[in-house]
Amino acid sequence: MKTEHLLFGAAYYDEYLPYDRIETDMEMMEKAHINVIRIAESTWSTWEPQEGVFDFTHLHRMLQASKKHNIQVIVGTPTYAVPTWLAAKYPDILTQTHAGPERYGRRQNMDITHPLYLKHAESMIRRLMEEVVPYDHVIGFQLDNETKSYDTCSAYAQAKFVEYLKEIFHNDLDALNHEFGLDYWSNRINAWEDFPDVRGTINGSLGAEYQKFQRKLVTDFLAWQCAIVKEYARPDQFITHNFDYDWRNYSFGLQPEVNQWEAAKPLTAAGFDIYHHSAADLTGAEISFGGAIARSIKKDNYLILETEAQGNHGWLHYPGQLRLQAFSHLASGSNSVMYWHWHSIHNAIESYWKGILSHNLKENSTYREACRIGSDFAKYGSHLKNLKKKADAAILLSHESLNGLQWFAIHENLKYNDIFRWIYDALYELNIECDILCETDVDLFGQYPLLITPALYSASDTLIEALRLYVENGGHLLSTFKTAFSDPMLKIYADDQPHGLTDVFGMTYDQFTDAKNVGLREIAFPQSTEEVYNEASAASRSDCVHYWMELLQPDTAQVLASYAHPHWGSYAAVTYNHYGKGSAAYLGCYCEQAVLKDLLRFLCTKAGISLPAVQYPVIIKKGINDLGKEIVYYFNYSDDVQKISYQGKDGVMLFEDKDIKDGDTISLNGWDLAIVER
Repeated sequence: MKTEHLLFGAAYYDEYLPYDRIETDMEMMEKAHINVIRIAESTWSTWEPQEGVFDFTHLHRMLQASKKHNIQVIVGTPTYAVPTWLAAKYPDILTQTHAGPERYGRRQNMDITHPLYLKHAESMIRRLMEEVVPYDHVIGFQLDNETKSYDTCSAYAQAKFVEYLKEIFHNDLDALNHEFGLDYWSNRINAWEDFPDVRGTINGSLGAEYQKFQRKLVTDFLAWQCAIVKEYARPDQFITHNFDYDWRNYSFGLQPEVNQWEAAKPLTAAGFDIYHHSAADLTGAEISFGGAIARSIKKDNYLILETEAQGNHGWLHYPGQLRLQAFSHLASGSNSVMYWHWHSIHNAIESYWKGILSHNLKENSTYREACRIGSDFAKYGSHLKNLKKKADAAILLSHESLNGLQWFAIHENLKYNDIFRWIYDALYELNIECDILCETDVDLFGQYPLLITPALYSASDTLIEALRLYVENGGHLLSTFKTAFSDPMLKIYADDQPHGLTDVFGMTYDQFTDAKNVGLREIAFPQSTEEVYNEASAASRSDCVHYWMELLQPDTAQVLASYAHPHWGSYAAVTYNHYGKGSAAYLGCYCEQAVLKDLLRFLCTKAGISLPAVQYPVIIKKGINDLGKEIVYYFNYSDDVQKISYQGKDGVMLFEDKDIKDGDTISLNGWDLAIVER
């Protein structure tokens, strides 16, 4: 989404505050150059304390005060946390899950397919929109909050699932039984009315299809809300949603429960929430991979609707890190930075998920750093907004493959998102910017000299043919273990692995095992200069393969590395093959990241991708601004001063407002950044 200016703000809840201080808050926001607040998403029980009884006092206080102080507003629909009276009147609104029935108390515990939930949610949305329509400083709407299906396995959802399967299989139960392999263990379904509760299935194909169906429920739910909001929204107001990521106490990888590419289609803007470690653990990788996914959803700039200020326990930022994080979001393509939230709250579960202000609600170091960020955004925003990104590499992600590795795990420490982040983080640290693609993006493959498929377990023949054509036409492909192993229904292909691509990779395999005390030998790609990898030469590579290994049998492929093992030493671990005008490398094992980086360097050279001279902890990000000039960000993700030799045409360092020429030195203090416009 293109914006007229950078959006800088926070979530604000007048109803959560211990006393009336709305004027004080708005004055402090103005001082910090905060120009937008998010309101209303968590407050159904406040707006509608009893059925049909509405009270929008706090809503109008926030809208009127923000108007007075020239602060724009994003209004959220408050449908992700149901009021007590609704749960009491219709107890089955609280959904059934694989773990059993939900109980009232936490948020996101309802059945989003329940007709009475939808009826009351629609009533709430319409009343809210009617209240908001008169305010011209409302710039957009956020639908719900980090929506999922909440693992709903209710009778309503399962009935819809049966209808969904009837449509897919054209009402042919024989076809369903065949595709899912339900003859195994007498799981065959011989009548639609006998369809079993999905919570009991041991069939990976059926179970994964239900997960896919649950993602569709989210897509349908957001499209339903979007249609209602569009009836009231002005043409200049955007509609977004705050998508999130796989959660491991911070944002980690592809969100398993939502097909964000599909769910975002009716939206006018993609919005995301990114949370991460700070202090000594801050790397910027979460901001970067999160941004790569975010800009891929609608192939455009996006909004960061939530990120941390002080945040959760252990996330308090070192001085300078809040600013470093803010500009890292912009460098990945965001047009906003918004914090959860403005003020720390004084009770309930998120009392210690601290906002910009601490519990005393006074100025502090976080607030003062936010003031500096706001001032920088105001001064330089016209040069930094709407950044157009162009990457040389792309990673192909797949929900079906993610589910495949859930149902057929290869190691407890090696889930799909671990493999994705293993690849992404290596690229990130090498300063190779990359985009994220989904399976419907096959027409975009040719834009990228290097395409990577991490554990593409589930692949249709159509997708496999697209990968074949990509290489044939001159692309350079890197696939890891477990690529093209099953069809979209998770049925394992019955021919040589990897299915349909053995000639492209010039190799095959039919056996695999856990990797224990396995290294690599005869490495044909350049050895790293990293001390951690080279400190003991060959000995340091004697145990660099972990968790998983496929025993590759090359045909036309060049062996880039073999296994160092007394029994598996005759098999290849990494192969490289010329095919058509391009090439295809296959990485058959999970190895230490230093080895992976060496392989990526080798493949980037083959693909004609220039490698920056510097790497992590210095991170470089680039893009083209609205003025048609290139913006180059330099970030220092460390305590130590970093000196960089500037390479490129003459430019201007924005913060210093001074000229810079090729060969000049850029000095970055710890946790600092520089921006060059050229």
